[in-house]
Amino acid sequence: MNPIIKNITGMDALTDQVVAMDLLNSAKSGVRNYAMAVTESGTPEIKAILTQHLEESLNMHEIISNYMMEKGWYHAWDLDKQTELSLQNIETAINLPTL
Repeated sequence: MNPIIKNITGMDALTDQVVAMDLLNSAKSGVRNYAMAVTESGTPEIKAILTQHLEESLNMHEIISNYMMEKGWYHAWDLDKQTELSLQNIETAINLPTL
């Protein structure tokens, strides 16, 4: 999308929000996958490596979550606010002009 159009419509911030949410969802998936892998590991060495990766994934999730909360894009502890934000994003997506 043209940068001028993005600025006029406010889509630049929404695009950043979408990318951040996608990254957060990927981080959550990574945490789940590493946690499962740790419980299924066959040797102490593999378990140690997977545990380290799990800790790194948890740290990344925290960084992304905090960033999104600071921006007002994620309300992990307030379901009503998060639902309202999600509905606003849906409404914005529905009203986007089609190409």
